[in-house]
Amino acid sequence: MVLDAFPIPLVRDLSLCHDFLQSHCYRPWRCAERGTDPIVHRLDHGLLMNDLPHDAIRMFVHTGFTTQERAVAEWHRAEPTFAVPRQQGDHAGAFDDLLLRQHWCNFQLWHVEDRARRRDAEPGVIVECKSAIDILNQERNDLVEALDTYLVRLLVPLLPEPAAGRPRYHSETLGMILDRGSILALKIFHMREQAVRSGVPEEHRTVCERKLAVLCEQCADLLQSAEDLVGEYISGAKRPKVYYQFKMYNDPTLNPELYGDRPEP
Repeated sequence: MVLDAFPIPLVRDLSLCHDFLQSHCYRPWRCAERGTDPIVHRLDHGLLMNDLPHDAIRMFVHTGFTTQERAVAEWHRAEPTFAVPRQQGDHAGAFDDLLLRQHWCNFQLWHVEDRARRRDAEPGVIVECKSAIDILNQERNDLVEALDTYLVRLLVPLLPEPAAGRPRYHSETLGMILDRGSILALKIFHMREQAVRSGVPEEHRTVCERKLAVLCEQCADLLQSAEDLVGEYISGAKRPKVYYQFKMYNDPTLNPELYGDRPEP
């Protein structure tokens, strides 16, 4: 990987890399630089979804990536609070709410997974971590499907009439791409920490700088792919669709270990 091969404008716009890589990307967003204002979309939260033009839909996805990256920095300072129940309706604010709830699941998963890998953890701690991971993964996937449902509803009024023949689909949906963007935002934040970590050999920091550069490039590629996919939907080249995971392990009616008659030990 050569750093000079970076797609500089896109990565710079995302503000995903550390000062170490400032010749290739800009410094990450910090809460302290903007006070305590809540994370908000650049899109008007009162704007109805069916009023959005084509370019605004791309910006909608683009801003989702930026929101995820900013949220990681903010949540390491203070945990978020979410309204109960979650926001409903065809406006950008409701989409923000879904996006951040889904991102929060990944944020919690990251740290529970770290805790579960401690060598000095008691067996009971591991059991609790595994239970938390299962619950969070279920919610994470449910929210990916909710994001896709929202985006499909947004896109459908803008689509041309289906072409004759078999429709073309993209099995990785926009919701799944946003989920990957969420995980990349977490990787970038924590790899950035390692790239400036004190008390470790210089080689450790150098290796982490290189990995950080790769992660930034991959995030830029992922965002570009998401925007390209929106373009394919709008042009009629592909049709949007919600794909359901139907997770079975948490369902007591579907997991035989939960519903089966197990012999006494």
